[in-house]
Amino acid sequence: MADYRAPLADIDFVLTELCDLEGLSRLEPFAHADPAVVRDLLSEAGRFAAEVVAPTNQPGDQAGCVRHADGTVTTPPGFREAYQAYVDAGWGSVAFDPAHQGGGFPGLVGTSLNELMASANLAWSMAPGLSHGAIHLIEHHGAEAQRERYLPKLVSGEWTGTMNLTEPDAGSDVGAVRTRAVPQPDGTYRITGTKIFISFGEHDLTENIIHLVLARTPGAPPGSKGISCFIVPKHRVNRDGTPGARNDVTCLSIEHKLGIKGSPTCVLAFGEGDGAVGELVGEEHRGMEAMFTMMNQARLAVGLQGLAVAERAYQQALAYAVERRQGRALGAPGGERSPIVEHADVRRMLLTMKASIEAMRRLVYWNAAAIDLSLRHPDPLVREEWAEIAALLTPLSKAWCTDTGIEVASLGIQVHGGVGYIEETGAAQHLRDARITAIYEGTNGIQAIDLVGRKLPVRGGAVVKDHLERIGAVDAELAAAGPELAGVRNELREALAALVEATLWLPTAGPQGALAGATPYLKLFSMVTAGWLMARSALAARARLEHGDGDEAFLRSKVVTARFFCEQLLPAATGLVAAVTAGAEHLFALDPDDLAA
Repeated sequence: MADYRAPLADIDFVLTELCDLEGLSRLEPFAHADPAVVRDLLSEAGRFAAEVVAPTNQPGDQAGCVRHADGTVTTPPGFREAYQAYVDAGWGSVAFDPAHQGGGFPGLVGTSLNELMASANLAWSMAPGLSHGAIHLIEHHGAEAQRERYLPKLVSGEWTGTMNLTEPDAGSDVGAVRTRAVPQPDGTYRITGTKIFISFGEHDLTENIIHLVLARTPGAPPGSKGISCFIVPKHRVNRDGTPGARNDVTCLSIEHKLGIKGSPTCVLAFGEGDGAVGELVGEEHRGMEAMFTMMNQARLAVGLQGLAVAERAYQQALAYAVERRQGRALGAPGGERSPIVEHADVRRMLLTMKASIEAMRRLVYWNAAAIDLSLRHPDPLVREEWAEIAALLTPLSKAWCTDTGIEVASLGIQVHGGVGYIEETGAAQHLRDARITAIYEGTNGIQAIDLVGRKLPVRGGAVVKDHLERIGAVDAELAAAGPELAGVRNELREALAALVEATLWLPTAGPQGALAGATPYLKLFSMVTAGWLMARSALAARARLEHGDGDEAFLRSKVVTARFFCEQLLPAATGLVAAVTAGAEHLFALDPDDLAA
């Protein structure tokens, strides 16, 4: 497996040119987060990810995790040491509230850090990543005593957190949860039930694990309206904040998976004895409200994982293509075999990977910046506007970036040819690791339903209308840029017209027709949004070139990748209109028995 190198130049470009990091640093909570400080921070984080975390990636995949007879779990060799170094350096605390020992940097900066760690080792990065979701939930919905008890240790990384939703009969249908929570005279609850697919539900990285568990109290109404959320620590916490008695939480088994093998995916039993002791978060029957705070953060984080694995796969494919010699490229000297990077088809694959990665990074980072503005801007009307944008972008970031990440990882194998199919090269691991991202934290089909069913109708469709107008407004800038970006302008205009057509059709389609068109609509919406961001990227790079501001070769590469994305990848988006507007007739024309014929 090739060494990992943090893509700091492109990250810095996106932060400064598209996400207005300087503007964020002018907001009172982020006054210390000026671009120069962030640049130095990310440089050191990139070194840490490359030197400390990345070397654990392939060995961790090969070794996997081990569950012992007593229910304890050992992570792969090197994971514990890398995690302790991560905690000691304070990387996990950078983007959290100083009131809980956080660094107070924007979530956008935290997103950048998380990309580096996930690229270095996706499976390992899930431990701190899940903790970030737990922090958000407790921060927004926990009582003050709970925030004081749990957040400092979670923010520092001394403890980790988990999300416990899924049960054998309750997957995407969370309303089917059966885990029980019975109130006790002392104000606690006794939790009994089984949860599955719990990432890092048991491990040896930290002395305590804080489980956030969905359960039903006695007499709760059926469905999601009857669900409550509970904090259930692995070890109950003493008055002095130290871990105390072992709670009644047991790891029954860990899953044997296609990828992310260094991440222990656990089956957890709560209450095999007297019942696990839990604390109610917020009010009874409002657990889904709390959990969605965690899940929305997690969905953006999973979109980031698609980007991160794609970046790692691309770096390995590029390194191989430069070294591997096969055939003779057109124009190459006779008698010599050429590096495969000189062949047009390999160049096409590599440029497809690179342009897709840059488009994903722009979408996810802009999404993260929108969240920061929705939380921290002093004007409540501006906060509301950015909150709408962030909510609209989240299903795009999660679904499109993970689908695209899988495609990029698959292309990475193709660049390697036959040896890419051999596990020893490490190329296959990236595809195996990436595949889960389209499934967990809400399948990509559910993200599409969320976009069409929940986001499209907001404010009578005005949020989407505003977004489409925002995309259309770049046309004048592209026209002024002249012939170099004429292709970008033309293709973006055509794709936007297709998106407008599909958007106007969906409200007329009826519920089943809208659901049938949801997935191609999300892809269409995502590609046009990504094309718009790539167009803005090209305009920003050209402006800096005109002023002699920055590395010329790097800036010209931004123009090239933007042109490639918009002129060669974006045209495929217009063909999705037929799938969006086809309705459900074909999908239900065959009975289940006929599908097997």
